[in-house]
Amino acid sequence: MPTEVLGWFAALAGLATLFGFLNEKFFRLPTTIGIMVIAVLISMVLLVIDPWVPGIDLHILAQRALTAIDFPHALLNIVLSFLLFAASLQVDLEQLWARKFSVLTLALIGTLLAVALFSISMWFVFPLLGINMPFVWCVVLGAVLAPTDPVSVVGMLRRMGLPAPLQAIFTGESLFNDGIGVLAFGVALDFITGQGASGGSVFWRFVLEALGSGFFGVLMGWFAVRFMRRTHDSHLELLASLTLAAGTYSLAGVLHMSGPIATVAAGLMLSTGAAQRAISRRGKRDIYAFWTLSDEILNAMLFLLIGFQIFALTFQFSYFVAALVAIPFSIVVRAMSVFLASLPFLVREPDRVGMLAVMTWGGLRGGISISLALSLPDAPERAPLLAVCYGVVVFTIIAQGLTIERVARRFYHSE
Repeated sequence: MPTEVLGWFAALAGLATLFGFLNEKFFRLPTTIGIMVIAVLISMVLLVIDPWVPGIDLHILAQRALTAIDFPHALLNIVLSFLLFAASLQVDLEQLWARKFSVLTLALIGTLLAVALFSISMWFVFPLLGINMPFVWCVVLGAVLAPTDPVSVVGMLRRMGLPAPLQAIFTGESLFNDGIGVLAFGVALDFITGQGASGGSVFWRFVLEALGSGFFGVLMGWFAVRFMRRTHDSHLELLASLTLAAGTYSLAGVLHMSGPIATVAAGLMLSTGAAQRAISRRGKRDIYAFWTLSDEILNAMLFLLIGFQIFALTFQFSYFVAALVAIPFSIVVRAMSVFLASLPFLVREPDRVGMLAVMTWGGLRGGISISLALSLPDAPERAPLLAVCYGVVVFTIIAQGLTIERVARRFYHSE
């Protein structure tokens, strides 16, 4: 079994390297987007030629390979902890704290509004296409597509000259709304499986899990900082940061808390003044270099897997149309949720139109949405929801990811 895992890792790393090289030579897109585009194109070619390849069912072989990799488990329980931790280390904590209410409002209220608005919209769309979809499954779809992808967002912000306050709000929202989306997803699934409770108990469970996860992450980060203060070995400091990322996520799961929220809170603790004073100069350099490199590697492999997930789809015309309809709906819902959640502080912003435009068009969805959709139980509703999710994710990464800099320059050209 260890050899098999190493083999899959080697295969993914090799394909990511090859596709990255092809992108560098021919496409010249941002590396991760280029890798995903090539994976999607190759997947589509294989699907087209599959009927003409005698004796081999390429579709089935690809599905078996993806099942062996176990994308939902690999992302949600392994890769996501490291990617979220790496992203949280790059946050300007001072700017984030100064805009904490804006970030919390967007991450909590904005995400729940997005879930509700998208759920209601698709509930009316599915019957028009002849797809039977109970409302609670539409809520599941809304929870899957509500959170923006922190991996895509943080990588995108590195390339853009946005004002520091907007960067802090943008990054903070994308880091925390993953946890809110996963919590909403879990609550909706509980209702589907018959484990749902009353509205009041669900609300308090939601609040306690969100707040408890944040407190747990801060506590874990505090212990890590206390340890780093007692050592001047940069290797031990780096090892402590690795333990903090993996340990916080896994322990949060054991305690029935939100792993994403806890991991982000733990990562932010290493950006505090106390942590910066506790970590040695070489330790800071090594930690930053390690997590930056890990982020790049895992990000490339993640986008490669997203591209190949096309083999997990059930191809049906009504599902394709539903995905096409869901794409503009997802953009409109994103705009409405950001506008309504940020209305109290948006009216005081001199560049409110630019902020709304950039946050709407920069609301990329990514691996966590695909992973949640793939983790759905085997039911008739799974296939159309997965198709819609995949369509929205691919569109946001390619179309919005490649044009967001142009939108940002339109409103922040002087930055």
